[in-house]
Amino acid sequence: MKLKNEYGTVKIIPLGGLEQIGMNMTAIEFEDSIIVVDCGLSFPSDDMLGIDLVIPDVTYLKDNIDKVKGFVITHGHEDHIGALPYVLKEINVPIYATKLTLGLIDNKLAEHELTNRIKRKVVKYGQTITLGRIRIEFIRTNHSIADAAALAIYTPAGIIVHTGDFKVDYTPVFGDMIDLQRFGEIGKKGVLALMCDSTNAIRPGFTMSERTVGKTFDSIFTDNAKSRIIVATFASNVDRVQQIINSAYKFGRKVIIEGRSMVNVIGTASELGYIKIPENTLIDIEQMKNYTDNQIVLITTGSQGESMAALSRMAQSIHRKVTIKPNDTVIFSSTPIPGNEKAVSKVINELSMKGANVIFQDTHVSGHACQEEIKLIYSLIKPKYAIPVHGEFRHLKAQAEVAESLGIPKENIFIMSSGDVLELSSESAKVTDKVHVGSILVDGLGVGDVGNVVLRDRQNLAENGIIVVALTLEKYSNQVLAGPDIISRGFVYVKGSEDLMEEAREVVSAAIDDYLSKHTADWGRMKNIIRESLRDFLWKKIKRDPMVLPVIMEVSGY
Repeated sequence: MKLKNEYGTVKIIPLGGLEQIGMNMTAIEFEDSIIVVDCGLSFPSDDMLGIDLVIPDVTYLKDNIDKVKGFVITHGHEDHIGALPYVLKEINVPIYATKLTLGLIDNKLAEHELTNRIKRKVVKYGQTITLGRIRIEFIRTNHSIADAAALAIYTPAGIIVHTGDFKVDYTPVFGDMIDLQRFGEIGKKGVLALMCDSTNAIRPGFTMSERTVGKTFDSIFTDNAKSRIIVATFASNVDRVQQIINSAYKFGRKVIIEGRSMVNVIGTASELGYIKIPENTLIDIEQMKNYTDNQIVLITTGSQGESMAALSRMAQSIHRKVTIKPNDTVIFSSTPIPGNEKAVSKVINELSMKGANVIFQDTHVSGHACQEEIKLIYSLIKPKYAIPVHGEFRHLKAQAEVAESLGIPKENIFIMSSGDVLELSSESAKVTDKVHVGSILVDGLGVGDVGNVVLRDRQNLAENGIIVVALTLEKYSNQVLAGPDIISRGFVYVKGSEDLMEEAREVVSAAIDDYLSKHTADWGRMKNIIRESLRDFLWKKIKRDPMVLPVIMEVSGY
């Protein structure tokens, strides 16, 4: 289909993934057609007590469901595919992705029993698909997971290139290097806008090839020939796992894969041919006792200090199959995601206290492009407009500065916020509107039933505890028949504070008597008086402000 460059305007609407790492999701809209690039989740911050996952609010897509033609996915990391099972329950449209990416998505859909309800299509590099008025071409890139793709999005208003997460790796572990030639060819056609990965835009130079980590592993295996080796990495970093397996095979060691997400991803990658495991190398964790320490390599989850991941459970001595021993060598093959540093340090300290040798330097390379690679993509694409994506504000700003240094006018560079509607044509570009966006919190099987009010209550309970005041009133006469009894949790240790609790009971009792002597019982007002009198007393006495929950029961007189 021949595209005119000067026809109509195309809207770019990020629904997540800006101002943060994770939750990547962008709607591209031309007239009656919307395609959605990626559908990721993010992990909860420390103040989101009890929350398992955070997914984007897709109200805009629900409101425009007739226009939504499909999800186009760049690669198989959680921050790009993790929200799909939740979002697809409300927006049932087809998914288009490369083979490994779709294999990992299929795992998620099976868990949520959605496999038969959702249409899915494998797309190969160089192939194009047409969704409404928009055509999308998948272009080969390199990342820390195989089958990553950039997207050339052809609209009547012009071409938009979305890099997805990428780096330029001339010697990838699996498959071929990034298709720079195709980027150059598309650049010659005239590109309206480039949406480029900003995660490493602060870093100068080039990102090292993934293969360099393989050499580091060989050195570590040589230096620790007598130790049992445990390697923690991201479950989805299939190329990293491949290199650990290569080193293990070279040094005659058996490999155990531990951690549910690791087992799932490696199982899928192996089935689809994206990881090659030599025969008789992989063993079950139950068989570990049949081998000596220097014959074993454990590959596990938990490189980010996640409390329930396999490595954390080993560090805390609560893993049922693996006990850390003084001669163990533990390798962290990742860098902490911003915000996880404390959790990672805690696990490293716990492992070190058990006598393990912990290695975390030179055992990881990033999957994201540094400044010189970003410059290379800009030079090949030559976009009219630059839209940095994927990252916190500081990352987006760093990429904006790179784009400006390459001669893109400042007014043609857009640092957007989630929800902004950027309208583009060959003549102009302008943020014209803002749509509703936000975070939906997932707690267990509940999606969106925990909001700010519940979180605030959880925070209060965590910081100050709770006091329940229970009393029984006689109906009509309003005589106090029993109580007030005071029960506390997470406030003070009751056995050591009998005097305080007795005094608190007297304060509440006096407040109730005073109220009942002047008024007929209005339960709402009475609860407020109990709450206020007790909180005032406790604040004056010990400068604490617990949550106070009055419970009033009423019984008929005899």
